[in-house]
Amino acid sequence: MILSVLPEIPVVDRPRYSKEKLPPYSYVPKQTPHPVSDPTGHWYGREEVVPPPLSPGDWHASETYLYAIDLFNHGYYWEAHEAWESLWHAAGREGTVADWLKALIKLAASLVKAREGNPRGVERHARRSLELIDLVAAEISESSFCGLSLARVEAIARGFLSELGNQTLDTNPALLISSWLELKKN
Repeated sequence: MILSVLPEIPVVDRPRYSKEKLPPYSYVPKQTPHPVSDPTGHWYGREEVVPPPLSPGDWHASETYLYAIDLFNHGYYWEAHEAWESLWHAAGREGTVADWLKALIKLAASLVKAREGNPRGVERHARRSLELIDLVAAEISESSFCGLSLARVEAIARGFLSELGNQTLDTNPALLISSWLELKKN
């Protein structure tokens, strides 16, 4: 199995926000079994559940949103992308909530591309994440949205672009460890 050649995801001490179990591996295209379509994938045969739309005022009640943050914070970037994408669809793919979710999707996609060793993909997704964060910031009057600091999410995306300039983005464990989201207290 290909999993043995991948760098291990560093074990990190991060808060957990959901009760959902983390997958046994983080999917990296062309390096690990596809979680859904490969019979050995960790989500193979799992029933697709459409989550209720994310409510900015009640974000802490969204198990899917909380689980996506857990996935991201523990190095499961493709899986976080998928969880946020299900909420993006539930949001109707337009509006402030959808733009926010898309910014998070693009942030996670940047790290998937980093794991693939694709700097152009990292840059494209990080820049799009920043554009979407700017859109959200222009639409709201607070410094956080759905429990996350806009400045923190922006700093993570800008950090990816900075790392590109340093040519250290491939599977830099320090970058992966430093890229995490902290929810504000309810």
